[in-house]
Amino acid sequence: MPETTHHEHHIPGYGTVAIRPLAPETDARVVHTWVSQERAAFWGMTNLTEAEVAEIYAHMATLDTHHAHLVTRDGEPVALLQTYDPAADRVSECYEVRPKDIGVHLLVAPAAPGAHRPGWTSALLTVVADYVLRVLDRTRVVVDPDVRNTKAITRFAREGFTTGPEVVLPEIDLPDVYLPEKRARLAFLTRETAFTEATGTV
Repeated sequence: MPETTHHEHHIPGYGTVAIRPLAPETDARVVHTWVSQERAAFWGMTNLTEAEVAEIYAHMATLDTHHAHLVTRDGEPVALLQTYDPAADRVSECYEVRPKDIGVHLLVAPAAPGAHRPGWTSALLTVVADYVLRVLDRTRVVVDPDVRNTKAITRFAREGFTTGPEVVLPEIDLPDVYLPEKRARLAFLTRETAFTEATGTV
């Protein structure tokens, strides 16, 4: 079931960013174009068909612990956001989960030609932090980027995340897709850190 039906946040200079539950049947096409690109290799979906992507997210929509969202800016899709309960995820085998933790995966769409705006990813993370920490009333965010994804790790550190240990996430099976072990770098952002002027995250 969706965590919320809709969330909007206006960012001066960037537009209105909205977060809504992902609709597998209608959103699979745009999501497939993102996850099938080499830049999204760390998501492990580059070889999947559009139908397989739709099936994965249709399965996720039946879960109470994992949720997929489409993020738009002024109505145009700009990112895929996944949130989950770490206690019900493979990451729980690698760190001590606290009450009200929330896991996040974020895939930002490639910028259209001439549409890149400096600071956009940071602004988008501001909206995500506001959504998961305030709207969903969680106290700590955990992310698990692949250790090879140094760009994402650097970005999270810049936004106030505290880097945790390097861990190996166990294998899992999803409908029509197999996810092998993943070597990840855990990082955490608390509500207190996110909402201080020092970090500028929110």
